[in-house]
Amino acid sequence: MGTGSTVNIHRTVFSHCLIFRFSIKYCIVSKPKILFILHLPPPVHGAAMMGSFIKNSALVNEEIDSFFVNLSTTKKLDETGKGGLGKAVTFLKMIASVFSALSQKRWDACYMTLTSSGAGFYKDLVIVALIKLFGVKLVYHFHNKGVANASASVINRLLYQFVFKNTKTILLSPHLYPDIRNFVKEENVFYCPNGIPLVTNIRHKQMSEQGVCELLYLSNMLQEKGAYVLLDALIELKKRGILFKANFVGGWSDITESEFNNRIVNAGLTDMAIAHGPKYGSDKDQFWNAADVFIFPTFYHYEAFPLVLLEAMQHQLPIISTTEGGIPDIVLNGETGFLVPQKNAAALADQLEILIKNPELRMKMGALGKERFNQHFTLSHFEKQMVSILKQVTIR
Repeated sequence: MGTGSTVNIHRTVFSHCLIFRFSIKYCIVSKPKILFILHLPPPVHGAAMMGSFIKNSALVNEEIDSFFVNLSTTKKLDETGKGGLGKAVTFLKMIASVFSALSQKRWDACYMTLTSSGAGFYKDLVIVALIKLFGVKLVYHFHNKGVANASASVINRLLYQFVFKNTKTILLSPHLYPDIRNFVKEENVFYCPNGIPLVTNIRHKQMSEQGVCELLYLSNMLQEKGAYVLLDALIELKKRGILFKANFVGGWSDITESEFNNRIVNAGLTDMAIAHGPKYGSDKDQFWNAADVFIFPTFYHYEAFPLVLLEAMQHQLPIISTTEGGIPDIVLNGETGFLVPQKNAAALADQLEILIKNPELRMKMGALGKERFNQHFTLSHFEKQMVSILKQVTIR
């Protein structure tokens, strides 16, 4: 082989090495750069939990060049919607953090968990305007609803037109699209249901263990979450001579402990219904593992995709809930549970009676719910969908 041929071979190898090194560098550089502005705990609520999952996701941080800004200005749930100097200072710091992030890097997109209405929306509007000023592509991820109702105001309608112009939106369920239909074409909408981490310390009851049916309500003690509707249904079941044990677990809110316990006493349910207040960790797990049926008769106006229903499915429990928000995409009526009309204690009592009297049906529905959870609502499934959506947003 001549000297010229040797030189040519060396040049070819060298050029291939350069191309290989460039390709590696390009792959690293081409990782989408996304600024995440999202709710993080505290306080603990659905949007904050999902925000925490995204921030701590190994997959998200591996696939996306990320920077996170906390959109929360409160530390406690009962501070939500209230003003104060501390919240104002936190908000100003948030604006400064967003401005600094926008100034220091050219972002491919900004992901934001926009509040749909109320004081939170007006606060978020300032952040939206700042992002639009920098010309960064915006994708909103809604964990609540309320746009349709709030847009009855002419001023709000104009603000929503500004907010949604040239943006993309992620919704938790197709059932939530009507809330933004007047402002967003469906071609600009992605759907990504929430997911939660897998739990290993779950104990499923066997048929031989079925005794008095244990009913579980686990949510904040809010009237709009349906706590009183369930209590009225239990009163009806007692009149029908049906035995049960009902546990109410959750933090006190517009329903006070004394008020609720007085209702239990006046209804003669002291041996059948117990309010335990908030429970966490292993204390909460005991209620999940003891339950036979999960009940969530919500009519909460901001309800979108309650994570507590995913927890119930993972614990292999049949669910009785309502058609609020995206719940029909979680609970399949007649298959993994029942969906009842809102604020209808008699209808709720009817479905409870069916499940209380049929342990085989309870177990069948619970098993189908667990199967559905594994297929659609794990955290791993959520992370993969979210990364895929964000990559699509950055190249559109």
